[in-house]
Amino acid sequence: MSPLVIESAPLSVAGIRRRLSAPIVGRQLYLCGQVESTNATLSRLARSGAPEGTVVLAEAQTAGRGRLGQPWFSPPDVNLYASVLFRGQLTLREAPLFSLVGGLALADAVREAGATPAIKWPNDVLVEGRKVGGSLIECGARGDEVDYLVLGVGVNLNVDLDALSAALGPAAAGATSLRAAIGREVDRDAFAASYLNLLDAWVSCYRAEGPAAVLESWGERDILTGRQVEIRGAGYRFIGRVAGVDPRGRLVVQDAVGERRTVSTEEIYLCD
Repeated sequence: MSPLVIESAPLSVAGIRRRLSAPIVGRQLYLCGQVESTNATLSRLARSGAPEGTVVLAEAQTAGRGRLGQPWFSPPDVNLYASVLFRGQLTLREAPLFSLVGGLALADAVREAGATPAIKWPNDVLVEGRKVGGSLIECGARGDEVDYLVLGVGVNLNVDLDALSAALGPAAAGATSLRAAIGREVDRDAFAASYLNLLDAWVSCYRAEGPAAVLESWGERDILTGRQVEIRGAGYRFIGRVAGVDPRGRLVVQDAVGERRTVSTEEIYLCD
């Protein structure tokens, strides 16, 4: 382990279960030492018939990924790397909303831990303008119907900021840890349980009330609406002002000639 990574108490299935009140999420709970990624591990379990609510957590990842395939720094024994399995009636068009649901649950868990979070579309959770965590969804589908959906999360809890700087280089200026934000070590069992409980609650809300409730609450935490951004896609880019998100969870950006364009997989950079 790098001397810059401050080791915290190991995760404990018993410690998480003591605090877990979710009726669905956490029905089965797997805690691994080191995996390629929790999403990859849970996807294999899903294809083998694992039930909805199955959770995979790991102390470290060797190939953690974020949005657009970007690597996620996953040092051992300090952070939260977790994936949750969902099933049920869902189409591929509806699946991106789960990314917003994951962002809401993570933002609320960060707030419960004592920090003030914001969300940068689609799934980055920020504290004081710096990224503390994010989520990633992956699906197995049959035609247009989702067979299973895996929602993964990576959160910088107790990693030292010097370790982030050494691993990420200049990009570390946009990252932080929850410990740095609140000034004390984070109980990882308590944070994991908080996130899983909140994720269960938000998924239940989405299923009971539809996307409107999710979009309204997500909008209250959103930091992009009204701001000027640069959108970079494959072979093109444009500058516009964010007008919010559409009912499918895609970002809506008004370009320089007033045309509203939807953004789903492009990179987004703030201009102001």
